[in-house]
Amino acid sequence: MQAQAFASRADFQGLLVEALSWAAEAGLRELHAWDASFVDWPLSDARVLEALTAWAGPGRQLHLLALQYDDVVRRHPRFVRWRRDFAHCVTARAVEPELRLEAAPESLLLGLGGDMSLSLKLFDRHLWRGELSLDAAHRQRGLEWFDALAQRSSDSFAPTTLGL
Repeated sequence: MQAQAFASRADFQGLLVEALSWAAEAGLRELHAWDASFVDWPLSDARVLEALTAWAGPGRQLHLLALQYDDVVRRHPRFVRWRRDFAHCVTARAVEPELRLEAAPESLLLGLGGDMSLSLKLFDRHLWRGELSLDAAHRQRGLEWFDALAQRSSDSFAPTTLGL
């Protein structure tokens, strides 16, 4: 995997798949993902689910952060099922919509583990501009932003729903 800029929706989605596969191969222990709704992420794509399943070993943690997960539930039933099956390694939190998201990327995927790091940022959803970086400093800045936002969030997107 190489650092690169991208400028299309197809490139963004392709790099997401590639980044998740690389995270599994490289043994990254944590993934942090941010998007307002994850609507443009190919979460029900077989390649994404295969990469996440390969990645989800012991000691791994996927941290999801969004404004809401309603679109995920509606559009990505295969991911919802995967999330239920791998609840032991997934946390999902929601940020209040009133919270000002200054300097927020449109989408963000961060990976860390050992000497490896990954940062995939979407800056502009209209032009689909962003970058993939393997630089630890980019990942660290993204992680600091993610952690600050996560501190002002609450649990959401339960792995199962209980009916009455």
